[in-house]
Amino acid sequence: DLLVKKVEERALDIKVKNGTEADADMGPVISVESRDFIVKTVTEAQQAGAVMVVDGRDLVVPGHEEGFWVGPTVIDHVTAEMSAYTEEIFGPVLVVVRVEDLDAGIKLINANPYGNGTAIFTSSGAAARKFQRSVTVGMVGINVPLPVPVANHTIGGWKAGLFGDKHIYGPEGVSFYTRGKVITSRWPEATHASGASYNFPSN
Repeated sequence: DLLVKKVEERALDIKVKNGTEADADMGPVISVESRDFIVKTVTEAQQAGAVMVVDGRDLVVPGHEEGFWVGPTVIDHVTAEMSAYTEEIFGPVLVVVRVEDLDAGIKLINANPYGNGTAIFTSSGAAARKFQRSVTVGMVGINVPLPVPVANHTIGGWKAGLFGDKHIYGPEGVSFYTRGKVITSRWPEATHASGASYNFPSN
């Protein structure tokens, strides 16, 4: 409850307005379809029993009333069966799913069809090690909120969080744009004259 309260306070401080304004923290979502999907998903969660902590569905920005606005939204007591959890919302929505302990949290993560990124915040090294070894996720943060490493590391999700057969950045990103060439050659000593040999070289 204390964590949710702190998240609520931060969410209410976010300034949503025309994204070109200097003091804007967040602008509109990308399209009317995106806005409608976000609103629909949040509404379905509420109807299924989730608790609205911060509701940004009815946000209107003066002077831009026709914009695709969705304010910061925080939903508590979301379950793994709700579309707010199973679907990628791609909007300013934070869902809170409560679990009993670390093992239950790992089980919840591993049951999710996506495996893009996850993070744990803890002062326990044992908990952090267990978490990072157990979760089936491509990017893991330890006391880091967004587990996306610097560009010289290969990054990307697992499971349904991966498109194609390679990740981005790092060695795999370079490999995608690289065509390999293998050259096998053998040069006999100049003092050793011989005729053409068609045997596969063994030394």
